[in-house]
Amino acid sequence: MTIKSGILASLLTAIPLLAGQAWAQGNASGDEAVLEMQKAFRKGDKPRLAQLLPALRGHPLEPWGAYWELRARLPEAQPAEIDAFLQRYAGSYQEDRLRNDWLLLLGQRRDWQRFAELHPQFRMNDDREVRCYAITVNLLTGTAPPDAGAELLRHWYALRDADDGCSHGAGELLAADQLKPLDIWRKARLAVEANRPRAAQRAVEIVAPQALPQLRQALDAPAKYLSSKAMAAGQVRQELVVLALARMASKDGEQAARLLDGKWGGQLSVEERNWLWGLIGKQAALALSPEALGYFARASRDADLSDDMLAWKTRAALRAGQWKQVTQSINAMSAAAQNDPAWTYWRARALLAGRPSEAQRAQARQWYERIAGNSGFYEQLALEELGAAITLPPAPTPLSAEERANARANPGLNRGLYAILLGLRSEGVREWNYSTNLHQPGGMGERELLAAADLACQQQVWDRCINTSERTRSSIDMAQRFPTPYRDAVLARAQAIGLDAAYVYGLIRQESRFIMDARSGVGASGLMQVMPATARWTAKKIGLSDFTPDQINDRDTNITIGTAYLKLALDDFQGSMPLAAAAYNAGPGRPRNWRNGPLLEAAIWAENVPFSETRDYVKKVLANTVNYAALLTGQPQSLKGRLNPIGPRSAAGDDPSKELP
Repeated sequence: MTIKSGILASLLTAIPLLAGQAWAQGNASGDEAVLEMQKAFRKGDKPRLAQLLPALRGHPLEPWGAYWELRARLPEAQPAEIDAFLQRYAGSYQEDRLRNDWLLLLGQRRDWQRFAELHPQFRMNDDREVRCYAITVNLLTGTAPPDAGAELLRHWYALRDADDGCSHGAGELLAADQLKPLDIWRKARLAVEANRPRAAQRAVEIVAPQALPQLRQALDAPAKYLSSKAMAAGQVRQELVVLALARMASKDGEQAARLLDGKWGGQLSVEERNWLWGLIGKQAALALSPEALGYFARASRDADLSDDMLAWKTRAALRAGQWKQVTQSINAMSAAAQNDPAWTYWRARALLAGRPSEAQRAQARQWYERIAGNSGFYEQLALEELGAAITLPPAPTPLSAEERANARANPGLNRGLYAILLGLRSEGVREWNYSTNLHQPGGMGERELLAAADLACQQQVWDRCINTSERTRSSIDMAQRFPTPYRDAVLARAQAIGLDAAYVYGLIRQESRFIMDARSGVGASGLMQVMPATARWTAKKIGLSDFTPDQINDRDTNITIGTAYLKLALDDFQGSMPLAAAAYNAGPGRPRNWRNGPLLEAAIWAENVPFSETRDYVKKVLANTVNYAALLTGQPQSLKGRLNPIGPRSAAGDDPSKELP
């Protein structure tokens, strides 16, 4: 028996639904067929898919095989075949996945009648392009609501890459006078800001197709384009100048600022100038430049800045200690952005800066109370601002035998676990998430989620255990959300090198969700996501003379090397948990540069980390650490106590962190 078949046999024993399948009667060859079909699907090998499909009849993952085979030839498939698939696998993830794919194809073909017939059955309803196609259908049938334009823009602006569904819908709404040309140009600006020239081209094609040759010039060589133009007469020419300046700002904000302040500023509208100053300010804030607030100040109306620009204006104001600017920037954000825990927290802090009145104190307290809790970085800080320590919430009522049995009998959860344990993690995660979040309107109820999480925990599929349990709002099971696998190994190693075990667990939870064979896109491996070069350096540093690269996925070796590197980073960054976490995620050179400048609260420093992934990572690792400390010790905890001020390195001599890879 292979290792995989042994794991699956264990799963079949634990899950009666799968144990009753024909596979359990001895036909294990279907597993190999499933794995071969996945490979063939990724290669687009349609003959091989058709050849393998019969071997999956009666197998628990038959719906996946059938989906791959039909999806590979969907453009040539007959509607009757698609209808037969949807009926045969009704209620499954694969049924709704194929419906999603078919709706996209119908939209691309402008087959609005079939689209309109099929769309009401789409349960997931989470595809922005499909939603935009649906808006187009409503427009063509005269059933579009008054806010159709706003809804389409919300989906379109959120898409980073070029698309058909929302772009086509935008063109239809523009022609129907339900969108303005400026709405389309704003999409082009967003695309240029995100370095998505194809998406910018698609937007300009809608509003000014004759300008496409000039757009290519503006984006390919913005300095040359701007120097060759004397004036920006008319909206099209003005917007092309805006796009050229935006392109320039991404690489040379100072030059863009000089041109905007000189030649071009007087030729652009107030809205265009303000948007550009917001973009230049954002780029300066990302570089942690003290000039950022000066650029932002050139915008005469915060209303012309995007939420992202206002977020960076707020961060720059925090870094400069300008609390009035913090308040003004957050107040200019959309209601949705203001409700983000980060901006709710800093809004309250800004209100209390200086000499607040009793009314202001009361308002700040309301904002803290709105977000206070265990769940995240700012939630924990808000709890401490209210004078409370961070403790574990009461455990929910234990699951009943019936609740556990219902989870074990759920077909989607079964298939998800089966796929994950077979090695098809991507497919398994998608099916699991569909079953918990999208199969029924609003997703599973809280008790169902706890039971599903328990099922994943029992099978040691820790990422599904954690993520599923995190969806509950009132019933909080901290043991599910913050499990402690490999406890003896982690605690022993942490104690041996003088490292906080809660910090180790907090980092592993964020790095890999305890997936043993996790591998990142850049090559990091194992529980603690160690890079090969880092592993070799650390092994040599700590005297593991017999280390070889193939050992990196071994649990104990990975923990030994990962904790050793974390301890070295923590020591070299003088015990700063935020700096060490940033070094672990982004490499030590970056936080060494990011710490330069004024002495800052660690929370302000963390919020100003330029990389969104690392900024999110640092905050989550620290919040995880606090919760793990509460679980491991049973004592009240403080996040603030782990957030010492951060500034330039004060010790004399060379910075030892330069040695860290």
